[in-house]
Amino acid sequence: MQENKEKRRGEKPIPDHVSSYLNEDQQAKLRSIERFGWELAYIRRPLFQDPVVVVANPNGKVIGTLELDGEFNLKPAIETRPLSAAC
Repeated sequence: MQENKEKRRGEKPIPDHVSSYLNEDQQAKLRSIERFGWELAYIRRPLFQDPVVVVANPNGKVIGTLELDGEFNLKPAIETRPLSAAC
């Protein structure tokens, strides 16, 4: 069995200055879906690539991403660990 290795190198799952990682479209969509209980789970910050904004539903069992154009993607093409391990 392969272990999940920590990749954040001491970084917080949600950085202190979230607005510096989200563009206006993503910020607007996040505010919109928060009204339905969705919340920011974490922001992936790969080197030399755009950040990936990951959100979770109220019970934490469904994840989605906020695309650069503000679209809310419930079928992201990313591989994730369970939220309890990712956060």
